[in-house]
Amino acid sequence: MRVAVTGTPGTGKTTATDLLAARIEEFEVVHLNAVLEREGLYTEVDAERDSLVADLDALAARFEDRDDVVIESHLAHHLDADRVAVLRCAPADLETRLRERGESEAKAAENSESEALDVILAEAVERHGLDSVYEVDTTDRDPEAVADELEAVVRGEREPSAGEVDFVGYLA
Repeated sequence: MRVAVTGTPGTGKTTATDLLAARIEEFEVVHLNAVLEREGLYTEVDAERDSLVADLDALAARFEDRDDVVIESHLAHHLDADRVAVLRCAPADLETRLRERGESEAKAAENSESEALDVILAEAVERHGLDSVYEVDTTDRDPEAVADELEAVVRGEREPSAGEVDFVGYLA
């Protein structure tokens, strides 16, 4: 079983999967961005966005023979997975979270707009199909509750739920 935990930066992926790791000892939890940086699995540095441009082919090859793994990253949905959990957050709250952790106003606004437009959800559904995608709204939930939802996804105790969260009103 391979589970991807993805979502716009700031939705709570790292915090929730850190909590999840202690609950699902039979699975390895991998923070993909750390692997990308540590192993140099990127093609360039985008100075304008202050970020690394991932080599998705190299990342896919790095994890192609791995099972019983939860892969966490805003890029995780680009890899093969049996289930994809997409963490969501109300764009205004997301923008606040990102600004509080030191992101620029422009980057926080760009990510909030991306969240309102369902960019990562749409990519996940396009690649993996509706029957493999699980939305989890983290807006008013503490990390433990989000980890509960992720555990239910990993254990097959939750039904797929793509398309249940709607933040498009943020753009009005």
